[in-house]
Amino acid sequence: MATTYTLAIHAGCEGITREYYGPEAEQEHLSFLRKSLAAGRAVLDGGGHGLDAVCAAVEVLEDCPLFNAGRGSVFTHDGTIEMDASVMSGADLAAGAVAGVTGIRNPVRAAALVLKKSPHVLLIGAGAERFAESCGLEREDPGYFQTARRREEYLAAQKQAGEQFGTVGAVCLDGAGNLSAASSTGGITFKEYGRVGDSPVIGAGVYADNASCAVSCTGEGEFFLRRAAAKRIAAMVEFGGFSLEAAVAAVLDNIRTLGGKGGLIAVDTAGRAAISFTTRGMFRGLAWQGETDRVAMFGPPGSW
Repeated sequence: MATTYTLAIHAGCEGITREYYGPEAEQEHLSFLRKSLAAGRAVLDGGGHGLDAVCAAVEVLEDCPLFNAGRGSVFTHDGTIEMDASVMSGADLAAGAVAGVTGIRNPVRAAALVLKKSPHVLLIGAGAERFAESCGLEREDPGYFQTARRREEYLAAQKQAGEQFGTVGAVCLDGAGNLSAASSTGGITFKEYGRVGDSPVIGAGVYADNASCAVSCTGEGEFFLRRAAAKRIAAMVEFGGFSLEAAVAAVLDNIRTLGGKGGLIAVDTAGRAAISFTTRGMFRGLAWQGETDRVAMFGPPGSW
């Protein structure tokens, strides 16, 4: 039996304040959030699978230089770009992920190919690059990813470490009642030693299970890794009798107790959505079938 779809997206939660973003920049960011929702909606309105919808939504954000994924990825300590991404299908718990890739235009597509065409779940570095190339995935030269804004942040970070973290992601309940999730990131500014955060780690930064919910996280990845945040939320919903909102609130509160901060989006089997964060803002969007899209970046969770 067909059901009404729900699609939620996020595009990071670092430093999002009205003092930093003026009205023009705000509208520019919100316009790309709407484009992301529209891309996901197009798949769902056509009866497509939620996995394709979350990938389509994330690809729009990867192609936008404003967000920390794909073209807008932040610089590492060595002045390079290293990107991570993951996807998961709640129907069969199939998952795919890549980490530390440098030249793949859309890392989320590489993650989806790992899910669909590889016997593995997580591929890293040069091996992931070779796999993506063998599948004919589009590549870009380093200059494509090295935007002026991110270079300025990199130069500033060389002088003084600053808080720069961000991830883009999407979660979905599709018309067939299946849950899906995706995540993509450039990591944290000035990261060293091959650092990988929660985004490509199934159960930490992303998770989807038709028995509970779909989750995509953003924030200080080390804390989400330590808490196994995405899987913990799913377990609380499936086995603990928690509502989606209560599970999300409890996990984010625990991460805050550990000393971390961030946010996440989640959708459950009934199409209920939870969008929450412990930072001052989060780029976010929500679409229900037959209703007007909602997008926001400032204010407390629940404000649009």
